[in-house]
Amino acid sequence: MITQARPAARPVQIGALVPLTPPGWVEAGRHLLAGLELAVGDVNDAGGIGGRPLKLLVRDTAADPQRAAAAVEELAQLGVAAVAGEYHSVVARTAATTADALRLPFLCSSAVLDTLTEQPTEWVARLAPPQSHGWRLYADFLLGAGHRRIAVATEPSVYWAAGTRILRDHLAPHGATVIELDARALTPEDVCDQLVDQRATALLLLAGFPEPAVSIVGSVRRDQRLAELMIGAPAGQPEFAAWATLLGDDGAGIPFLRYLPERLGPLGARVETALRERLGAAPSFVAFEGYDTIAVLAEVLRSHGTGRADIAAAWPRVAVEGTRGPIRFSRVPGVSVWQWDRTPVRIVDRDPSQPGRFRIRHTG
Repeated sequence: MITQARPAARPVQIGALVPLTPPGWVEAGRHLLAGLELAVGDVNDAGGIGGRPLKLLVRDTAADPQRAAAAVEELAQLGVAAVAGEYHSVVARTAATTADALRLPFLCSSAVLDTLTEQPTEWVARLAPPQSHGWRLYADFLLGAGHRRIAVATEPSVYWAAGTRILRDHLAPHGATVIELDARALTPEDVCDQLVDQRATALLLLAGFPEPAVSIVGSVRRDQRLAELMIGAPAGQPEFAAWATLLGDDGAGIPFLRYLPERLGPLGARVETALRERLGAAPSFVAFEGYDTIAVLAEVLRSHGTGRADIAAAWPRVAVEGTRGPIRFSRVPGVSVWQWDRTPVRIVDRDPSQPGRFRIRHTG
């Protein structure tokens, strides 16, 4: 008797939005994708979703909002159960708006803009903390360090403008001043002159990587007039290895927001080891965000089904042990999407004596 081979189970498809080419931050995209792919492998090794394999359909956003919108529309037509990922906040906002209009669940991994959608939505959830939470914590750190004249080297962007507004609103009641410097109109040397003229004690890099951020850091570090100036990067540019490669010792001692706990638990430690092997380098917090994204979606798919409406309805009911702690979603005032409100937030910098090591400077 000839037995017929059983047909392979139809995969459950998840769309993945990742910046993999310039002007997107390629290293961040690579870490995000590594976390997503590692988690998919773990899910499938554990039997998939009710015996069906999980499959990623990856789309490169290249930090382009319109490209992301087109990708979400394409993925919706291809029948994905949900969309996940994205690193750049402005891109994620367009993706979230598109997903909401299409009634397609979107779990945003890494973007932080408070208002990812103009109106509250049931279709979008997020793992990264709201920008208002992290940047207010950074403002408290600045105040605690005695800074009252704080310059920001900024470029035109909804994200940078929102960050500047959060800092100013939080710092002003404490008598601190935020001085805006246009990073596109001023040369790095001009920035240094302005810092001296304005008597700034801290400079925050609200500007793109590698440029103009790297050039500004180099100029400030070489300017003896600014030897006591603190440089900060709340958006997290120093997290990635390329920062240390391009700046060397000049890139140390620059505090930034990092979304990792002080110590990882057993799951986080196991995932860290696997990510390190996959990336050939220490994984960033973005890689953990990628892994946790799939961990959440897999639990939702297993417990609530693969229908899009079922997934969206599950956001407030899902409970998952992630690499960085227990994950639950709730409504947070001022935030338009379902939000993990327990995301660990630390302010860290690269240790000047050992730039490959991170020091905790402040905890929130």
